[in-house]
Amino acid sequence: MAGLQAKTPFCLSAAFRGLSFSTPKRSFSMTLATQKTKPLPDYIPPYPYGPNRWFKQSNSGLYGGTMIQFGNKISKGRNEGKTRRIWKPNVRRKKLWSDALGEYLFIKVSHRAMRTIRKSGSLDNYLLGDQPGRIKELGVFGWHLRWQVMQTPVMQEKFRQERRRLGLREPPSFEEWLKEREADVEAQIESQLNIKPMTKPGAFKQNTNEPPTGTA
Repeated sequence: MAGLQAKTPFCLSAAFRGLSFSTPKRSFSMTLATQKTKPLPDYIPPYPYGPNRWFKQSNSGLYGGTMIQFGNKISKGRNEGKTRRIWKPNVRRKKLWSDALGEYLFIKVSHRAMRTIRKSGSLDNYLLGDQPGRIKELGVFGWHLRWQVMQTPVMQEKFRQERRRLGLREPPSFEEWLKEREADVEAQIESQLNIKPMTKPGAFKQNTNEPPTGTA
């Protein structure tokens, strides 16, 4: 009996020695990958408001400035209280026609942006709006699409007719603009070199050894 009692702890330790209570390691991850915002090409002017840092999903479509909203769900039944919840924007992938590009575009559009596009009349009118609020709600994706629409021959001809009607001169090409900038820089350098100092550097320096006036 004594020998059995002595062997019992050893047998139990040997039985549970091969068991492991740690969670098995998974070969895959359930965590969603962080979305990366594609930077704009160098030939496109930078977006004045920058990409959205808190809701990066809006940088890949026309969301119209909508974001995820947070709030409370208030129950009015027997269990009165508040429960935290979120409201995600209503986003769908739509097939929209562009007159300037001459093709259909499959774009992620929110319900709010879709209403504004219908009020504007077309996708091109929505993208070419010059109000500060419109440019802010375009986002990085809309800014890139706006530049593509403005560079089409149809829109360039429309802008040319508008300038003629208003009496404005044609904008210079990149080479002409670069030559003008170089000429301006050279003129500024020559004007700075031709300026001569009127007085010596230490002419107006006060002598610190003399006592101030008005004192004994």
